[in-house]
Amino acid sequence: MAGHSKWANIQHRKGRQDEKRGKIWTRIIREITVAARTGGGDLSANPRLRLAVDKAKAANMPADRIKYNIDKASGNLEGMNYEEIRYEGYGIGGAAIIVDTMTDNRVRTVAEVRHAFSKHGGNLGTEGSVAFQFKHCGQIVFAPGTSEDKVMEVALEAGADDVLTDDDGAVEVLTPVADFEAVRDALEAAGLKPDVAEVTMRPENTIELAGDDAARMQKLLDVLEDLDDVQDIFHNAAI
Repeated sequence: MAGHSKWANIQHRKGRQDEKRGKIWTRIIREITVAARTGGGDLSANPRLRLAVDKAKAANMPADRIKYNIDKASGNLEGMNYEEIRYEGYGIGGAAIIVDTMTDNRVRTVAEVRHAFSKHGGNLGTEGSVAFQFKHCGQIVFAPGTSEDKVMEVALEAGADDVLTDDDGAVEVLTPVADFEAVRDALEAAGLKPDVAEVTMRPENTIELAGDDAARMQKLLDVLEDLDDVQDIFHNAAI
């Protein structure tokens, strides 16, 4: 089955994240903090915390730094209180954008997000205005050239919902959120190493942007990405 996840877009996003590597630890620490505070510090009993720790390890965060932040959030040490706030809006060409934040000052955060949208050609919408255009799911993506048959055999047996093949050959596995870890681990155990493995908000449809519109959309996304309180951005633009 053909997918609409664009390999070039995925690689572009990874490149932008690598450029901003200095902020990655800060965002991961926030995620660990909220996950541990809401679900406890026991990795075996807290799937969200496990995923956050996996991100930390992938970003080469030292084990003692990870443990310190889990302990701090679990109440063993004093720490800052963060709350999660999701903003929804529209970018260039009506593209849908979801901005997930963690903040200790919601007044500051909404002002910064609204300013970024309005200054760069977008509009901040109301709660639920674009979320229906996305699916909350596990997404595991393999580079072009990966055996679709092997991925499909392992993934579906492990509980995946679907396996898609993009126009440029990337293989994408979609899973229920609850089964994401099991499917990812089964694929890795079978020797299949994904380039992307995350729980995400995946767009149901995409909007193609090119030329000036693409440049303006990328600028809006970059400005949002640079905001200190922003954790994740999801959008349906194919740039």
